[in-house]
Amino acid sequence: MKNVIKHLRKGILMVTIFATTLSFANEVSVFTIKNEADKTSLTLTDVKKGNLLSIKDENGIVLYKEFIQRSGSYTKGFDLTELPNGAYLFEVDKDVEISIIPFTVEADSVTFDEAGEKVIYKPVTRVVGDLLYVTKLSLDEAPLEIDIYFESDEVNGSSESVYSEKIENSKIIERVYKLEDIKDGKFEIVCHSEGRIFTKTIN
Repeated sequence: MKNVIKHLRKGILMVTIFATTLSFANEVSVFTIKNEADKTSLTLTDVKKGNLLSIKDENGIVLYKEFIQRSGSYTKGFDLTELPNGAYLFEVDKDVEISIIPFTVEADSVTFDEAGEKVIYKPVTRVVGDLLYVTKLSLDEAPLEIDIYFESDEVNGSSESVYSEKIENSKIIERVYKLEDIKDGKFEIVCHSEGRIFTKTIN
């Protein structure tokens, strides 16, 4: 397939992209943990309705999940001592970030790893006309792989890889792509970063 996508270099509408990137800084989750003998109280501030709270084990298996029902502050108690000994994490999935709060359970004791707390910023993709903007904040300069696939309306169900790029050693990632033939099919944007996969379809 020819001329499906063109990569535009830096300098095109970067002011708009940078403004989007700066908004990431305001999305940092604020949480408080009160760890008592038989109950752990988790308080999250500045959450929105629809944010997802999960508890996962060290293999990424979801043991508990709950969608936040209202915006503002969220508080809930958990009896984490019922979990088998091992490593776990609270995960708060918000609009443009994922907050991770690791903890371990051992001999009916729960210990939170403050040094291991981190925020993964999601890639943000948006389309203006035939331009695709991809921005991501990565404070630890984690690599970002961007794969773009195109599925033609004429060949339904068959997608083709049209562009792939790996970006490294950058705290602020900004890319602009020109999508050719956008009316003749759909694009799928697949981003890999920090062990996560983020996908968006553009019809």
